[in-house]
Amino acid sequence: MRRKPVDVARQFVALSRRSTLAIFRQPALVGPSLIFPLFFAALGSSSFSRAISLPGFPKVDSYLQFTLAGTVTQGVLFGSVTGAAALATDIQDGFFDRLLAAPTSRTSILFGRLAGSSLFGGMQALIFLLALLPFGVTVQAGVLGYVSIVVAGFVTAFAVGALMSVVALKTGSAEAVQGTFPVLFILLFLSSAFFPRETMSGAYRRIADFNPISYMVEGQRSLSIDGVSLLAMTQTLVIPVGIAVLTTMLALRQLSVRLAAR
Repeated sequence: MRRKPVDVARQFVALSRRSTLAIFRQPALVGPSLIFPLFFAALGSSSFSRAISLPGFPKVDSYLQFTLAGTVTQGVLFGSVTGAAALATDIQDGFFDRLLAAPTSRTSILFGRLAGSSLFGGMQALIFLLALLPFGVTVQAGVLGYVSIVVAGFVTAFAVGALMSVVALKTGSAEAVQGTFPVLFILLFLSSAFFPRETMSGAYRRIADFNPISYMVEGQRSLSIDGVSLLAMTQTLVIPVGIAVLTTMLALRQLSVRLAAR
């Protein structure tokens, strides 16, 4: 069925609104992804306050300043799974099939879910920036830095949400989506999110060198500590955009497979 662009846009907006409201109406989903990253930031600041004097550690006033980028990334990774889990729940409950039976754009079903997760990711990034501000944590890049980190949170949530949507469309199981999340958590801790790569050695350093999360975090960290630079902006924005393009292609492919199997 050929649909008019205006109809597709309306369907996308309606499904995006549904996805966004579903997230904010469930405090059990919103709360942990906001509280735990801040808790880890406070714990890390207390435990590793003297680590900033280690050779190779960036010149920062506090460990909390250093871990700002890691806190933002950790929170976005936590929250970005919710949209894919909700998509799997729609498949389990039969709502997905009802959308397919209606004259609804197939891509709007996917992108509507991703829009809700992405908006939440951008909001998370902003909340973390503001929550740590009273403790002396600032972004040296100024307004451009703050905006770039929030946009990075939005795009990263979209990218990870698309990747998790592949699992949701493949399995139709919210439990499978939730079960895949620990892999992201491991990748986060095998990156430079909480310690600079210059202080690492051995296999841990080699994994961090190949881990794209390391470079996204380091871009945000550079904006926070050093100010605006082309390299920092590229790492902060271009890398998550590239990942988002790849994961979106995978999600659309898996959506086509599910539709073909009907």
